Amino acid sequence: MSFPSTAAQMVTLAAEGGEHGGNHESLSPYLTGGGALFALLLLLWITTRFNRDR
Repeated sequence: MSFPSTAAQMVTLAAEGGEHGGNHESLSPYLTGGGALFALLLLLWITTRFNRDR
């Protein structure tokens, strides 16, 4: 497979994805952001537990 044909396929895929807005219907931005916030807060809490001065 040559580079020009690969590039043409990538352009075609990008154009098809742009027609639908790029968002999947099942992904909620609030749920994704809330999950990421929860994961980061959990990691912060774990880090502070291990970093206590004794």
